Amino acid sequence: MHKQIENYAGRMATRFRGFLPVVVDVETGGFDAQRDALLEIAAVIVSMDGDGRLTPEPVVSTHVEAFAGAHIDPKALEVNGIDPDQPLRGALPERAALDLVFKPVRAAIRASGCQRAILVGHNAAFDLSFLNAAVLRSGHKRNPFHPFSCFDTATLGGLAYGQTVLSRAVQAAGFEWDADQAHSAVYDAERTAALFCEIVNRWQRFEELERERVSES
Repeated sequence: MHKQIENYAGRMATRFRGFLPVVVDVETGGFDAQRDALLEIAAVIVSMDGDGRLTPEPVVSTHVEAFAGAHIDPKALEVNGIDPDQPLRGALPERAALDLVFKPVRAAIRASGCQRAILVGHNAAFDLSFLNAAVLRSGHKRNPFHPFSCFDTATLGGLAYGQTVLSRAVQAAGFEWDADQAHSAVYDAERTAALFCEIVNRWQRFEELERERVSES
């Protein structure tokens, strides 16, 4: 087991130049990270097996209480289906929600030998902007994510499959897509993680085949 941990740490620490990919999806009350409420956040840590292939870990998620004075656009709620006033949704204040997500991310960074997490998202700048805004509002001092670098599966999906819409890229990668579950932070994070891992693993397979071709020629 100790040897496996060492192999994992060595591989992941060098695969993305010291960054640990963590898929994040947020559901919000609009498009303005400074003005609109963060209502739900989900994160999927990406791990690596003994062959160097990426695998999504189980999702960590929570609903989030709208910060004081937050704007919530009713049209955004029509899309994500969230009722901010529903007491049974188990929403946490922003600081507690960040703590819930950040704790396993920091543990994974240590286990992988990485230096920092890097946010992976579909149109990732959107998710990163809301994450950063919540960190700033709550005065959180232990944000494990890089503040501006990110991996965008809209770009990667366009490169790998010619598809930039999440549902189409996911299906092009060979995964199912359930429109009824879409626009939930949990579902979108899980599908985005599957897409990201498949694209990276696909590239690795291409590299392996190319090395075999060169060695045989």
